[in-house]
Amino acid sequence: MTQSTHHPPRLQLTRITKRYPGVVANDDVSLTVAPGSIHAVLGENGAGKSTLMKIIYGSVKPDDGAMLFNGKAVHIRNPQEARALGIAMVFQHFSLFDTLTVAENVWLGLDRSLSLREVSESIGLKAQEYGLDIDPERPVHSLSVGEMQRVEIIRALLASPQLLILDEPTSVLTPQAVEKLFVVLRQLAAEGCSILYISHKLHEIRELCDACTVMRGGKVTGVCDPRAESNASLSRMMIGAEPPQLNHRPSQAGEVVLAVQGLSLRSDDPFGTHLQDVALQVRAGEVVGIAGVSGNGQGELLACLSGENPRAPAGSIRLGGADVARQGPGRRRKLGLHFVPEERLGRGAVPTLSLAQNLLLSRRDAIGPLGWLRLGRLERQAAEIIARFKVKANGPGAAARSLSGGNLQKFIVGREIDARPRVLIVSQPTWGVDVGAAAQIRGEILALRDAGCAVLVVSEELEELFEICDRLHVIAKGRLSPSVPREQATVERIGEWMSGLWDAPQQEVAHAAA
Repeated sequence: MTQSTHHPPRLQLTRITKRYPGVVANDDVSLTVAPGSIHAVLGENGAGKSTLMKIIYGSVKPDDGAMLFNGKAVHIRNPQEARALGIAMVFQHFSLFDTLTVAENVWLGLDRSLSLREVSESIGLKAQEYGLDIDPERPVHSLSVGEMQRVEIIRALLASPQLLILDEPTSVLTPQAVEKLFVVLRQLAAEGCSILYISHKLHEIRELCDACTVMRGGKVTGVCDPRAESNASLSRMMIGAEPPQLNHRPSQAGEVVLAVQGLSLRSDDPFGTHLQDVALQVRAGEVVGIAGVSGNGQGELLACLSGENPRAPAGSIRLGGADVARQGPGRRRKLGLHFVPEERLGRGAVPTLSLAQNLLLSRRDAIGPLGWLRLGRLERQAAEIIARFKVKANGPGAAARSLSGGNLQKFIVGREIDARPRVLIVSQPTWGVDVGAAAQIRGEILALRDAGCAVLVVSEELEELFEICDRLHVIAKGRLSPSVPREQATVERIGEWMSGLWDAPQQEVAHAAA
C-alpha cells in the first residue's frame, strides 16, 4: 500500500539525534513511514537502528529532533504512551518476566479492563489465527528463545497497533514460520497498519518490504525501494562492500571426538521436551548441524552436551573417549569442549561486567597459581578479540550490556573460538548479526574446522546450516534424525523432517552416506 495524498505519513522523524558518552548513536536522522507501508531499516550492528526504534517507542529520550505521528507532533515519554498512541514493538532482547506465565506477561502490557482469563483466551485465538503456537499457561522460563519471540509478537498483535516495530523478528524462526509471519504482516499492512522492519536478512527485506532506509554509523546513508535492489547492492549500501564469499572446501573428517549414544532423559521441566534415544557423532575437522523448530529438545540436548545438566545416563556422552555424561562444564572445558549458548545476556555474558571480566566465564588462563587475576592479560585478550572480530565497543572495559546484540554475539563467539577448543558447540551463531559479521563468524567456524576442531552447530536458520555444515540432523519432539550430507539436504526435505517425518528408506540412505 502506498501513501495516500489525503493522509499524512503514519510516522515522520526529523533530525533525531541521540548522544551517549563516547558515541553518537543517532546523528541527524530523518525517516518517513507511510500508512500501510512495510518499511525496512537496514544497517550494520551498532549502526543506530535499535536506538532509533527505542526513541519511537518511548524507551529512550532523544537529545534533538521532532516526531510526528499521524500528522501530529508528539513527545513520547514512555512505552505506555507509545502503546496508547497505537505503537507496538517487538524487541530483539525480550522484555519478559521469567517467573510469570505467558498470559501474565501479556496481561501486564494490556488494558486492565480485560481479565487474565480473557487475555489467556485471546492469546490462544491469536496464536491459532497466525500459526504462532504457544501455551498461555506456560511460565516464560520454560520457553525456548523462539517461543519467547512468539510471545512478544502475539503481545504486540493483541494491541491492534497502527505502527508495529519488529526488531529482528525472524532470527530464530524456521522458514515455514517465516512464511506464516510474512502472511500476517502483509495482511496487517493491507489493513492500514504501518510496519518498521529491522532485519539483517537481505532476501527478506527484498521480498517483504516496499521501502528501506539504510543507516551507517548513526546516520542515514540512503533510502530505496528494496524490491528494485539486489542482495549485493543492499550490502554495498549497508557496509560499503559485498560480504566475503565463504570458501567451503570438503571436510577432512578425522577421529570421532564427541559421541552421543542412547541418550534418553526425561526433562525436569514440566513443559520441557524429553530426549529419546539420541545418537550423534562429531568428528575432528567437520561441522555437524542440527536443525529444528524451537522447543523440540534443542535446549535439553545442549544442556546435556555442555554439562549444565549432568544427569545424562552414564556412558551416553563421550568426549575424546572419556565418559563425561555426569561431568559438569568445568571438567568438559578441561577436555577441550567450549559452548556458545543462544541467550547472550545472562548466560553468554554477565550484563554488568566488562568484556574483559566476561572472559572469566569460560577462560582460566588469566588466573595465576594462587588465584590472583592477571588483569593486564585479561584486558589484552579482550582487546585482541575485539579487534579480530571487529566488535564495536568502547574497549575491554565496556560493560557487556552496553553493546548492541550483534556486537555482543561477535564477542562471545570470538571468546570461545579464541580459546582454540577441541570441540565447539554453538547455538544460533549469527542470531541478530549483520550480513558482514555473519559471514565473518561463519568463516571463522570453517577455519576452526579446517584446523581440526569438531564443531556442532544448532540453528533454526537453514540457510546458515546449508552454508557451513558438512552433515545435518533434524531434532523433532526430542528425537534426532539420521544425518544427511549437506549436498543431499534440501529445504523441502529438512522441512518435512522437522515434523518428525523421516522414514526407513531415508534412514538407510543417510546412515550409509554418513
